[in-house]
Amino acid sequence: QVQLVESGGGLVQPGGSLRLSCAASGTINFSIYTMAWYRQAPGTQRELVARINTSGWTNYADSVKGRFTISRDNAKNTVYLQMNSLKPEDTAVYYCNAIFRGRQYWGQGTQVTVSS
Repeated sequence: QVQLVESGGGLVQPGGSLRLSCAASGTINFSIYTMAWYRQAPGTQRELVARINTSGWTNYADSVKGRFTISRDNAKNTVYLQMNSLKPEDTAVYYCNAIFRGRQYWGQGTQVTVSS
């Protein structure tokens, strides 16, 4: 059984920052998984925000480039998403994802609301 638990979401004003964390537990060799953050706003499809592979290579959605940073700590089985210069359009439920050769896991999501 593998669990991904996100934390760090909340309400923030435009221009503010949040740091999301996703901790993996259970029978998972965390270091071999590509980790990613997705988000889903009401009435929209879930979209990829950022991804980091086992070598530390990263890629980002165009809408967050230069503002968000994904990182991982394999010793802590944790992936992070540092979000700066937040905009109202970043409001969504953010989900953690782990994938390795077709084996995929999702967290339960954490709400991020950007509003004044």
